[in-house]
Amino acid sequence: MLRFGTCSWKYREWEGIVYRSSNEKNYLKEYSSEFDTVEIDQWFWSLFDGKRPLLPQKQVAEEYSESVPKDFLFTVKVPNSITLTHYYQKNKTEELKTNPFFLNTGLYEEFLKSIDPLIEKLGLLIFQFEYLNKKKIKNFAQFQDKFYQFYRSVQSFTPQIAIELRNANFLKEEYFNFLTELKISPVLLQGYYMPPITETIKNMKTNIKSPVVIRLHGPDRKGMELISNNKWNKIYVKREEEISKLADLIRSLQSMQTDLFVNVNNHFEGCAPLTIRRIKKQLNSV
Repeated sequence: MLRFGTCSWKYREWEGIVYRSSNEKNYLKEYSSEFDTVEIDQWFWSLFDGKRPLLPQKQVAEEYSESVPKDFLFTVKVPNSITLTHYYQKNKTEELKTNPFFLNTGLYEEFLKSIDPLIEKLGLLIFQFEYLNKKKIKNFAQFQDKFYQFYRSVQSFTPQIAIELRNANFLKEEYFNFLTELKISPVLLQGYYMPPITETIKNMKTNIKSPVVIRLHGPDRKGMELISNNKWNKIYVKREEEISKLADLIRSLQSMQTDLFVNVNNHFEGCAPLTIRRIKKQLNSV
């Protein structure tokens, strides 16, 4: 299985690229005529100081499920109220405040119930963890222990999950063994100061839990927003070498019968749908 999709889909700038130049309200329905997966990140932003975490509305999950074909698969980012160790700081001098919902099994179960209408079309749930400095998590061993405790409580009812870490020094054999033991998929992030995914794959090639998620974000989010003026309708920065290496990597993983989700963000080159077409072209060139 090889699926290409974008990180979110609600961009008017894609009219004429993915969407007809019309007042079509259900972009997802039209999107799914070209792509067979999409990443939902809108439910990630859920943790607000002094308030109960926001969870998805079941009606919205139902609308999304009904908008796509039966063989379409979603990858969904778990709310950050579950994956943040602490509340976001307004500035670096502000004292860290512990998030009481971090890896909370009860909240996770509530979240699953809220997205129940699209569970049958769920490819993976992505647990995205921010960069964990030593004030938040002392080391990988502590992270592993905390996640073990959480997973033992939810493994009887959780769908397939994947983990994205943003600590480059955690991406060692021990980490991939941990994922394999728990039958958790790895998320490989291209961007945010992480090593190239081709380099990371070398550390895990003999120990892969399929499917694998590749997320293409690019190295400079703010810079891309400045260049594009937040108009995501063309390629602003061509990443030819990265795309060529990515195509080789996809071929290699496919030869190992690894299922893949490739989720592309506008911040990678400027227009995620056009980037996907460029990757597919490279794959078909051999």
